Amino acid sequence: MSSLSTESLVDVELTPGKPPLLRVEAAGGAPSWAAEHRDALRAVVAEHGSILVRGLGLRDAAGTGAVFSKLATGLMAEKEAFTPRQTYSDGVYSSSKWPPNQPMCMHHELSYTLEFPGLMMFACLSAPTTGGATAVADSTAVIDALPAELTERFEREGWLLTRSYNDEIGASVAEAFGTEDRDAVESYCRANAITFEWQPDGGLRTTQRRSAVVRHPGSGRRCWFNQIAFLNEWTMAPEVREYLVDVYGADGLPFNTRFGNGDPVGEDVVQLLNSVYEANTAREPWQAGDLMLVDNVRTAHSREPFEGPREVLVALADPMRLADCSPTVEVTAG
Repeated sequence: MSSLSTESLVDVELTPGKPPLLRVEAAGGAPSWAAEHRDALRAVVAEHGSILVRGLGLRDAAGTGAVFSKLATGLMAEKEAFTPRQTYSDGVYSSSKWPPNQPMCMHHELSYTLEFPGLMMFACLSAPTTGGATAVADSTAVIDALPAELTERFEREGWLLTRSYNDEIGASVAEAFGTEDRDAVESYCRANAITFEWQPDGGLRTTQRRSAVVRHPGSGRRCWFNQIAFLNEWTMAPEVREYLVDVYGADGLPFNTRFGNGDPVGEDVVQLLNSVYEANTAREPWQAGDLMLVDNVRTAHSREPFEGPREVLVALADPMRLADCSPTVEVTAG
């Protein structure tokens, strides 16, 4: 039985507009504290969708990786990444390499894959001067706030993600698939219900259709689970979008999303999605040493623009299959 009992869970600070916060003192070291309080921390995540733990004093990749391993049932190797990461050890990564002046809008990690993390873990080793919070949003509240006709359409049709891989923007083929071997890439795509087409210049274009709405395998609650807004062209800064369209063409953007039947997702829909996310966002600025646990199905997360040095380590944990989340769109792997 964890010493962080149900009685002491009242120590978790629940403040509107902020993630649940627990202040601790890990006198015996962060890994041993994490092992001792694992079950209670995960119970808070199950109830509230996330928790920020302050006071562990995480300082380096080795100690952070040890904490991650104590809290997870298993760490995942990332596949189908959309931006590069640095790998520190098995299952322990840097945060995505993304321009610091551009936001990473709300999303559920790897929600376009057939197997994704059920739990995300973040650790701040160095906090930025300003901004840079890993904010969260409850996907059950988001889906309740969206127009029913929109969510019903996405439930019926799902959503499409198209990706055009190149060596300049986003993850390369090798970074996304772990290999440059065409046969291996094609085998992965067939096994994971991804259609693919090699371009004349040697680039790869892929399309995958996924459910936009799932049910949480633990609670059974209906969740808005996707990256429709984040990976859409209309979430990009206008000057970035114009540049990419000029260089790669409207159909050659590094990534874009559509309705499941192939119709474009309009700028108005993307603005609506992002505004609903913002209305349901909880944020707390990082402090060095912080740890954050996020239920990846129940809770979306973002990375806000920042200035100054920011080092946040990430673990993708507790692998979960889309097929176990009552998807509304049937996906058949080859």
